[in-house]
Amino acid sequence: MAKILKIYPDNPQQNLIAEVVKSLNNGGIIIYPSDTVYALGCNIFDIRAMEKLAQIKKIKLDKAHFSIICNDLSHLSNFTKPIDTSIFRFLKTHIPGPFTFILEANKSLPLAYKGKKTVGIRVPDHIIPQMIVEKLGHPIASTSIKDDDEVIEYSTDPELIAEKYDSLVDIVIDCGYGDNVASTIVDLTSGEPEILRQGKGEM
Repeated sequence: MAKILKIYPDNPQQNLIAEVVKSLNNGGIIIYPSDTVYALGCNIFDIRAMEKLAQIKKIKLDKAHFSIICNDLSHLSNFTKPIDTSIFRFLKTHIPGPFTFILEANKSLPLAYKGKKTVGIRVPDHIIPQMIVEKLGHPIASTSIKDDDEVIEYSTDPELIAEKYDSLVDIVIDCGYGDNVASTIVDLTSGEPEILRQGKGEM
């Protein structure tokens, strides 16, 4: 049964953030708010947690394209091939924000990402995931929560989300209603920004 933690962005309680981080370190799956939609997340270095995340999404882990959530660009070189100055400047002007940037992956990716040629990097403009990543000491893997409804693409009510995922996750962070527009996906692998999916982020 998932534990619901009410954490609000105007004054996030450090002890509750610490509880979330402890769960991630113990292989837990969390549901957290972002500057776009609510998302599922886990420790990128915990292969069992990554497999569980894939099971929740009803896909095989080797077919999954989970984003890597960072709190700044400092972890970029851990996961991506060297990027040129113009792309780095471009990233700096759009981070943090509602974007997922596709970059060429390097060979130092965590085990669950092995064999991936590209990786999606995201730095949400939201204090709660930023604090979680900072306290954890490294990024988390993430995937958006989709809704089964054919009209509503993303779930926005954390109470309904908690009901649906109650037996599947360890912690649900209730931060009030979320957005229903996902991030804009931008491919930077060619050296020029190419929008693959227009979402909340405007360029």
